[in-house]
Formats: sequence, structure tokens, C-alpha cells
Amino acid sequence: MDVVADFFRTLNATTGWNFSIFHDAFDARRFWSAFWVTVQLAGISVLFSVIIGIAGAFVQSMRFAPLRWLINGYIAFFRNTPPLVQMYFFFFALGAITPTARDDIGMDVPIVSSFVWALVALSFFAGAFNVEIFRSGIEAIPRATVEAAESLGYSKLKAYIFIILPLAFRICLPSLNNNLVNLIKTTTLAYAIGVPEMLYVANQIWSDTLNVVEMMNVLLILYIGLVSLLVWMMHRWEKAMRMPGYGA
Repeated sequence: MDVVADFFRTLNATTGWNFSIFHDAFDARRFWSAFWVTVQLAGISVLFSVIIGIAGAFVQSMRFAPLRWLINGYIAFFRNTPPLVQMYFFFFALGAITPTARDDIGMDVPIVSSFVWALVALSFFAGAFNVEIFRSGIEAIPRATVEAAESLGYSKLKAYIFIILPLAFRICLPSLNNNLVNLIKTTTLAYAIGVPEMLYVANQIWSDTLNVVEMMNVLLILYIGLVSLLVWMMHRWEKAMRMPGYGA
């Protein structure tokens, strides 16, 4: 690590390119901590949005109309409003009425942090699109396949879990991949409610050290890396699940 730090100190001294996160201990500590926050925010919101999509698609197939109306209303709300407005709604509107707790110095602090509100907003936002993605995959499955599962004694829920959903996954993985990539990029909006993710901390660093160009390049490369990792994993998953007659 000393070799890397010395290289970037020399680069700064000779060219003026100040990548302080590689040679300044304080900047490095806070930035890579923010990188981990971004990874957590992206990973957990991806997982929750997929769960919401799977559950919502199942509810849409139920005969109980009020539940279908509820899911359709949820989809309409989160698809037709900007994600930043949704995040503000959760943080400022709902956050204002959530209980508080006393900290170590006797101040009232919200029991729900800005990270959690960002996670909720991002999960519900992407989940609304995932519901429609999974619904399209389910509707592409031949009715005869569903009838065959029912004839074998599968309940509606078991047929969905063991027969319909695995086949629907194969069909909708490309569309799901696109939505999850968009979700990772949307995590930068958490900056607006004070979540200490990469963009938020990078802004603090370039305000202190005046290295805007350098930090923007670092952010660009890291986000390309995160998105590329997700795309690679999804393509591997898609290839492993490929079945003739279902999906590409």
C-alpha cells in the first residue's frame, strides 16, 4: 500500500492530479467506507426489489380482486412518479411521523435512518417494474403447463413456486437485468437525503481538496465496475438457466 500511496503522491506533485483517496489516510478511510455503503445499498435493494416483484406477480394472478387492485395501485404510483420524489416522500413525510429515540447525549434521533429510507424507496421503485417483468414472464408460459401442474395435485402457491416461477425466470431475465442495472445507478439519489454513499462522500472530498475531475473519474470507473459485475453475474445466471423453448 505504501508503494501505491507513494505513486499517487508523486503523480500529484508532478502533474497536479490529486487522487487523494489513494494517498491520504483520512480521505481513503471515508471514501472506501462510502463505497461499502453503496455496495450494501445496491445489493440489498436488488434483493428486496426481486422479492417484491415475485410476490406482486403472484398476487396479480389471484382471484381476490381487492389485492389485485392494491398491487395495481402500487405499480401505478411507483412507476409514474420520479424516484427522487419518492425518496423525499419516505424521508421527509413518513420520516417526520416515525418515532424517535434518545442518543448518548440526550438528543432525539429518528429510529429509521436515511439509509433505511433510501433502501425502502429504491426497493419499492424497482419492485414496481419487477412485478410487471415477472408478470410478463408468467403470462408467456403455456396454459397447458399450468394445467399439468394442477393435475399433479399442486396447489396454486406450490405450482407458482416450483413450476411457474422457474420457467418465468428464464423468460424475463434479460428484462430483469436491465431494471436491476438501472437500480444500481439510481442509488446515487440517496445522496439527496444524506446517505453517506460514494457520491455524497466524493462531494465532500472534492470540496475539501478541489479535485473534482479526479473524483468524478473515480466514481465513473467504480460505477462501471459495479454495473459490469451485476451484468456478468446475470448473464452467467441466464446461461445456466437456459432451457430450449423458454427464453433466449
